[in-house]
Amino acid sequence: MTPPDFIIALFYAVAQEMPDVPKHPEAKLYPSEVVTLALLYASKGGGTRACYRGLTRAYLALFPHVPERTRLARLCKTHTAWTTRLLAVPPVRGVADTYGIAWSHPMRAGRSPNQIGKKGKSKPRWMVGGKLGFVLNQWGLICAWDCATAHGHDTHLHPLLAQFANLMIVLTDTGFQAKTGDPANMKGGQRGTWTTRMLVETVVSRLTTVLHSKRVSHRVWAYFRARVGWTMAAFNLVARWGLEIEDENMVRLSIAAFSL
Repeated sequence: MTPPDFIIALFYAVAQEMPDVPKHPEAKLYPSEVVTLALLYASKGGGTRACYRGLTRAYLALFPHVPERTRLARLCKTHTAWTTRLLAVPPVRGVADTYGIAWSHPMRAGRSPNQIGKKGKSKPRWMVGGKLGFVLNQWGLICAWDCATAHGHDTHLHPLLAQFANLMIVLTDTGFQAKTGDPANMKGGQRGTWTTRMLVETVVSRLTTVLHSKRVSHRVWAYFRARVGWTMAAFNLVARWGLEIEDENMVRLSIAAFSL
């Protein structure tokens, strides 16, 4: 699939999810165009400058009314709520985990008063950055997500699991377990106990190598949160296209073909 074909297919998939969102009378872009541009930015990885240069140089014919770079970044931040339309439906059983996103070396922690990343551990290395928590269904699609700074414990993401209290059981590792107050639908287990959790490693690998989720350098928390939200939405869309379920109910996620 060539990049123009991918962009057209992405735009069509987004338009199918947003038929009821009206266009603002003074806006130059339709909501589906804004979402498509945000998903392209999330899929590309890196900063906004490299993505915007490639967009205006090669694909301006597809988006003739694309705004200036900073204006486009503000649009992505403002309309982060639209990413919920691209989340998967929660099943009876799901699995949750966290994903560390480093912004700088641990030696640089606290050097700037405007540094939004915090020093913490992730699998089990020290880093300075943020932490993404997500809930997957049995096919490896993301049902919900939240993010926090890296120094926070996984138990701070309990509200993410509690929102599915009457819908599904969520399997987690021991990092989510607290002395008291665990959500009723959370089922923790030691490493290697739940074979379903093997799907988490596949999802994390795809987020890192295909969607370049660790290549971030945001200085404002709202923009970092917007980037995470659009990355989750982009992953769900491309994962549906490459989803294969074998006879033994083994799930194979193949999204490398959609890498930009």
